[in-house]
Amino acid sequence: MEPQLEHRVTDSVATVVIRHPEKRNAMTAAMWRSVPTLLEGLAGDPAVRALVLTGEGGTFCAGADISTLRSSAEEAQGLAVRAEEALAAFPKPTLAAIRGHCVGGGAQLAAACDLRFAEEGALFGVTPAKLGIVYPASSTRRLVSLVGPATAKYLLFSGELIDAPRALRTGLVDEVLPGGELGKRVTEFTRILASRSQLTQAAAKEFADGRTDRDAHWAGQARGSGDTAEGVAAFLERRRPRFGWSVPTSG
Repeated sequence: MEPQLEHRVTDSVATVVIRHPEKRNAMTAAMWRSVPTLLEGLAGDPAVRALVLTGEGGTFCAGADISTLRSSAEEAQGLAVRAEEALAAFPKPTLAAIRGHCVGGGAQLAAACDLRFAEEGALFGVTPAKLGIVYPASSTRRLVSLVGPATAKYLLFSGELIDAPRALRTGLVDEVLPGGELGKRVTEFTRILASRSQLTQAAAKEFADGRTDRDAHWAGQARGSGDTAEGVAAFLERRRPRFGWSVPTSG
């Protein structure tokens, strides 16, 4: 089977799987190009309330498949950045579920997710220094926002891999799970995400990502949504809330 991104939607959660096992799920040029279109479709699907990005088998993603990117390093980097930016702009919560290697372009994709859960034994690396590549400014800023300038410099200057406990300490990942428990935890947590107010999540995502011009917009959305009244009523009545606001679909 050709290297590709596969996806499925189950219980309001879209799972996107990086599938290229012959090369530890390295991303080909075609795979990079497919990311924005795939995410646009999932963002517009009202049945999707959260998204999980993972790799097939025991590896998340070993980076870019260099053999498919020989023609132009600049073009290859542009493909990766467009995919990363599309993932960062996804309007619903995103979570990277990481096993094994999460390196290079794989780390770039994981960093673009809102959250990262990893299995013990996972390894992380940002490796442009091994290839003489200038890491994109937007990707560098995103990495610094996660781990701080000192750890970002350590990763970028050296290209060395770090293990899951160090990734957790530095903020690169949010949870580390024992072997065999990652899938269960991701299912459990994304079920929680899918049950919460999309209004709260969408506004929080924009604010956390640095938007400073949308306070009035979100205040208006909150007034017209009914989510607050429903949340308070459900709490007082000791029942599960039925939030009605959803991310608007384009077109």
